[in-house]
Amino acid sequence: MTLLDLAPRTRTTPRLATLPVAIIGAGPIGLAAAAHLAERGIAFDVFEAGPAPASGVRLWGHTRLFSPWRHLVDPAAQRLLERNGWTAPADLDTAPTGHELADRLLEPLAALEEIAPHVHYGTRVTAVAREGMDRTRTAGRADTPFLLRIDRGGEIVDLAARAVIDASGTYTTPNPLASSGLDPLGTAEVSDRILHALPDVAGADRARLTGRDVTVVGAGHSAANTLLALAALADEEPETRVTWLIRNAGAVRVTTSPDDELADRARLGSRVDALVDTGRIRRVDSFEISRVAPYGDGIRVIGTRRGEPAHHVTDLVVAATGFRPNLDMLREIRLDLDDIVEAPRRLAPLIDPNVHTCGTVEPHGFAELRHPEPGFFLAGMKSYGRAPTFLLATGYEQVRSITAWIAGDMAAATTVSLTLPTTGVCSTDVGGSCC
Repeated sequence: MTLLDLAPRTRTTPRLATLPVAIIGAGPIGLAAAAHLAERGIAFDVFEAGPAPASGVRLWGHTRLFSPWRHLVDPAAQRLLERNGWTAPADLDTAPTGHELADRLLEPLAALEEIAPHVHYGTRVTAVAREGMDRTRTAGRADTPFLLRIDRGGEIVDLAARAVIDASGTYTTPNPLASSGLDPLGTAEVSDRILHALPDVAGADRARLTGRDVTVVGAGHSAANTLLALAALADEEPETRVTWLIRNAGAVRVTTSPDDELADRARLGSRVDALVDTGRIRRVDSFEISRVAPYGDGIRVIGTRRGEPAHHVTDLVVAATGFRPNLDMLREIRLDLDDIVEAPRRLAPLIDPNVHTCGTVEPHGFAELRHPEPGFFLAGMKSYGRAPTFLLATGYEQVRSITAWIAGDMAAATTVSLTLPTTGVCSTDVGGSCC
């Protein structure tokens, strides 16, 4: 395959030349894409459903990332920020919380004059298509602008774009509790007793969790973080009881290898195991959930355990079962996704969690992220589909390559490189990534 084979197929017609690149999501990857486009002088608009930059990050902002600062700052973003007087954190080896990442990096980046006028808050993209053609139409498709249907506080409008970078993440679309991948039967009746992954145990959710019997469902980093926080709450509030319910006979978590450069993550497994061994966390393994039902003020979880009918009664359930991309908004876009992890097909073998850890994912860019829809890209956590091996540094290299392709700079677009921390086994964690 030659550079000519990979060159942009969306020609710069007079109208296309006047249109911006649309970026969906003002989180770390979306804002990094904006920084790269701003450096290249390419017009862009960022559409953020939340009221401020990093609204998605703020949802889990109380949680500390595993990656230190040195792996969390996009180079183009850093150049723009430093040009405007920003200084990097003094200790690049410390890992910030989500709130610290937003306060220290993402909000200042979004406020820059090169970016701020082009970010639209309270603006949700509900669908992406091509102007005047559904996904079945082929003739002239590559030369036709994208159409984004936008909900601005109830006002529905259509906007045009020359290319689209969907960096909307996965945190707001968790995997269901049932082992089938569907919501358990009866979910609607007990939805008020099921909490999203990573509740703020020590802060906003403390009163709701104190003195309750809380069951955490899931076997990854999100579950481990929440279990540790609940165990600490139980130390202060002894009436609080903690159960850990997992589907398999054992939990697949980060190894405790001393070679893991993300030290906080490497210790998660052993810390949770110690709490299980001392009885401070009760573990129920090999439980396959199929139904849920009210049980007084609590919830009954129903399914099978080791092939036999089983149930578990608790007050509240934390659904730490991982995340998946929202693909409904892309129904009219021609996607080429892996059948298993729902990542771009060329990327999927590079991020397969059965083979790769966060630190062994190969550098990749626009070529691996391409779809049959020229000019459309999934980036960041959403590009990884259901695979939990994503690091922010990986997403920054993605958008650097994508924006170079949009600019027609094929030499930069095809030259991808990345230095990642050495890591242990990855499983689901913050926002569905290793961060």
